[in-house]
Amino acid sequence: MVDDAGGRRRIVYVDMDGTLVDFATGVARIDPDVAAPYLARDHPDEIPGVYALMDPMPGAVEAFARLAERFDAYILSTAAWHNPSAWTDKLEWVQRRWGAGEDSPAYKRLILSHHKDLNRGDVLIDDNAMHGAAQFQGEWIRFGSPEFPDWDAVLRRLLPPH
Repeated sequence: MVDDAGGRRRIVYVDMDGTLVDFATGVARIDPDVAAPYLARDHPDEIPGVYALMDPMPGAVEAFARLAERFDAYILSTAAWHNPSAWTDKLEWVQRRWGAGEDSPAYKRLILSHHKDLNRGDVLIDDNAMHGAAQFQGEWIRFGSPEFPDWDAVLRRLLPPH
């Protein structure tokens, strides 16, 4: 499961919003007057600074660290095109959770793309089909689905029992 037949570590990508990160917690921390115009247009992802305020999903930080021990693990996320702070905030969020040094399981492992299906790999853990997730050529684990409602379910699927 962890290594392929050739002995290489399998590549696993993990989405941020709704998978590693609880998006709603960031929106809830924004001043309602600031958030209102973005929410009225249904673009909460464009609220400046919102990504810096988000909490991790329960078990997400530990789960990614465990996956990074066994797989060639990357964070594969999309940042809002019309929100320049999102690009920086996502990197800073990752560094706050796992550290910025070379010993971090996420060191230089953040990929921001609007075309997730262009990444080659074995597994993509993502909560929705947007940005190419549904067209990903490997296995798509839909986080939050009935089959994979939480990080425990995902880890049971990907990590063999000891």
